[in-house]
Amino acid sequence: MDRRSFLASLAGMAASISGTRSAGAELDHASTASSHPHLALPTADQLAWQDLEMGMFVHFAPNTWQGVEQDDLFTPLSAINPALLNTDQWASTARDLGAKYIVFVAKHSGGFCMWQTETTKYSIGNTPWRDGRGDVLADVSASCRKFGLKLGVYVSPRDATFSADVGGLCKTPAQQRIYTAVYRRQLTEVLSRYGAMVEIWFDGSNVIPVGDILERYAQHAMIFQGPHATIRWAGNENGFVPYPAWNSISAADAKTGIATALNGDPNGTVWMPNEVDVSILRPNWFWSEKKERNLLSLDAMLEIYYRSIGRGAQLLLNLPPDTTGLMPAADAVRARQFGEEIQRRFGKSLAETSGTGTIVTLPLPTPARIDTIILEEDCSFGERVRRYKLEARHAGTWVPLGTGTAIGHKRIQPVVPTLVDAVRVVVIESSTRPLIRRVAVFDTNTPPPPKWDAPAAA
Repeated sequence: MDRRSFLASLAGMAASISGTRSAGAELDHASTASSHPHLALPTADQLAWQDLEMGMFVHFAPNTWQGVEQDDLFTPLSAINPALLNTDQWASTARDLGAKYIVFVAKHSGGFCMWQTETTKYSIGNTPWRDGRGDVLADVSASCRKFGLKLGVYVSPRDATFSADVGGLCKTPAQQRIYTAVYRRQLTEVLSRYGAMVEIWFDGSNVIPVGDILERYAQHAMIFQGPHATIRWAGNENGFVPYPAWNSISAADAKTGIATALNGDPNGTVWMPNEVDVSILRPNWFWSEKKERNLLSLDAMLEIYYRSIGRGAQLLLNLPPDTTGLMPAADAVRARQFGEEIQRRFGKSLAETSGTGTIVTLPLPTPARIDTIILEEDCSFGERVRRYKLEARHAGTWVPLGTGTAIGHKRIQPVVPTLVDAVRVVVIESSTRPLIRRVAVFDTNTPPPPKWDAPAAA
C-alpha cells in the first residue's frame, strides 16, 4: 500500500501507455453530451458505483503470518494453513459494517496468489490448506453472492517472486516479456472465473497492457490506477479527502492514471470520483497480534465517515483476517457498532425533498429540532454547484445555518441544533442550472466528530 513514494515517478510512464479502455477518451466522449460544453459527466457504471458508497477491503497474504506489510518471502508454504477460514464470516461482517461490496486482495506485492493459478508455485494451491485444493477467491465470490454483496479484486502488478517492481516494471526486456505474459494470464484467470467485478485495483499503476482483458471480462468495473483508471486515490491512507473533493479532473491528470483527490478541478473535463482507503488497524493493512492495539475507536471511524462519504467520496475500509482465516472478534464487533451508529444517525430522515434551480425548499410536517443536513446532486448531469448556503425558517424568519462549495454525490453537513419548520439550500454559484437530488434533515441528537470540517491533512 506504499504509494506516496512512487506516484510522481510513475506519472510520465503511465501517461505514455494507451489502451482500449482509456478513461480520458471514454469520459471525454461522455462529456460532449452535457448541456454545458465544459462539464464532465459520469458513466452509468460510475454513477452506480458511487451509489454503493462503502466497500470492505480484505488484506490476507503471507504477510499475515509474518506480521509485516511487505511479504519477505521467507514463510514456508507449509506454514500457511488458515484452518478456520470462513468467508461467510467476512461477508457477514461487511454487511454489518454497511458495505455493499468487498475488494479482496487476491495477490499482494509479494506475488502470492489466493486462487488456483497455473502461473506460479507461490500460491494457496501449494499450501496444506484443504490439501492444496482450496481457493480463497472462489470462497469470497460465493460468499458475496450469498450475502448480496458485489465483488472486487486487488491484483498487484508488483511481484517480488518475478522481480517485478512497482507497476509491474522489470529491470530487463527479457524479464519484462516473461512477467508480462504471466501477469496477463493471472488477470485473465481472476476476471474470467469468479463472476462480475465491481472494482479492480492496480495499486501503483500498471505498465503491462491489459486493456483487451478488461474490455473482454470487466467492462463495467471501476479501475483503480493505471492507464485505464476510472476512479482515483484520496492521496492519503488516513481515511480523509479534502473539502471540496471535486469529482472531475483535467484530461491531462486523468491520463497519468495516478491522479489523487488533490487533482480535483470543478472545471475538469473527465469524471473520476475519489476513493478513500483506510484500515481499521490504521496504519497497518495486515493483521498481527501486536497490530490489534491499533484498532480504531468508534469515534475515529465516525470521523472517517464524515470526512470521506460526507465529502462525496467512496469509502473502502479494510478489515484483515488473522492466521486462522477469521476476522478477529473485536474487529467484527467494531464494524457492527459502526454500521449500527450510521443507521441510527442517518437511516431515516425527518423530511426530505429534491428540486431544481437556485433555491430548493424543504418544509417540515411539524416544527422539529435538526442538527444535520444531507445534500446530494443529480450527478448524472454533472457536478454543477460551486457555492451554496443553508438557511432555516423559525417563527417566520430565515436564519443562516452554514455554507459550502461542493455538493456532488453527497455532502453531510452538521449544523447548530435548531428548531425549524423549513430549510432551504440557496445556490450562490453554479456552472449551469442546479439539479438537487436530495435535501434531507436529521436530528442525530449527537455532536458531530470534532474535526468533521477539518482539512484532509489534519
